[in-house]
Amino acid sequence: MSGRGISAATADVVLRRLRAFRAISEEAAAKLEQAMRGHVVVASAGQELATEGDAAATIRMMLTGWAVRYKTLEDGRRQIVNLVLPGDTCDAQIYLVKRLDHSIAALTPVSYAELDRERFESLMVGDRTLAEAFWCETLSNAAIQREWTLNLGRRDAYERVAHLFCEVVTRLRAVGLVDGDSCKFPITQIDLADATGLSVVHLNRTLQELRSADLIVLRDRTLTVPDFDALMGAAMFDPDYLHYASVD
Repeated sequence: MSGRGISAATADVVLRRLRAFRAISEEAAAKLEQAMRGHVVVASAGQELATEGDAAATIRMMLTGWAVRYKTLEDGRRQIVNLVLPGDTCDAQIYLVKRLDHSIAALTPVSYAELDRERFESLMVGDRTLAEAFWCETLSNAAIQREWTLNLGRRDAYERVAHLFCEVVTRLRAVGLVDGDSCKFPITQIDLADATGLSVVHLNRTLQELRSADLIVLRDRTLTVPDFDALMGAAMFDPDYLHYASVD
């Protein structure tokens, strides 16, 4: 469903994400909000937002809810290759290729602004800092992908899951969606297993180990991290790869 309005509060999550990379003027922020207004799409949990092979014609900016990027093998095995969190763009320069090489699906009910190439490029031409912020986000997304490759290739299960928790908390904190030491975490164990390359049984055992070490609490689709520094140590997590210039 498309065409719904967008509130300033809803648009703020996109601006906070971009401002983590570059300072953006109020004038540029207003133009971005105006461009998104009237171009909002809503989708229910489980709905496909884009499918591998689709024409890469529009830029999606996540306003509310969580989604995943994923790829599947012919026999149905799935690998989640990235989480799409509120404020994220999918992807700022996607229209430069012909077709999508992965799929995107909603984990929860979501809403996102969908811009075509002409509308998006007019924003980039109009403000250099806004253009730089979107390019920085693209570079950050590439760095996240490299870190996930390292997770799958070299970190053990305990480090891998802890690292994902650290990344999610850091990314949500940048857009103002962490309350104290807690944040929403609407991911099933199946989704988490597909993101970390583990079986559900191995993942469940790893979560129990993290709980026993008092590093995490998972309850009612909420993640609580009592000691973030301790979790960072367990994961060998260094947030520099996210390339945030500043986080409020």
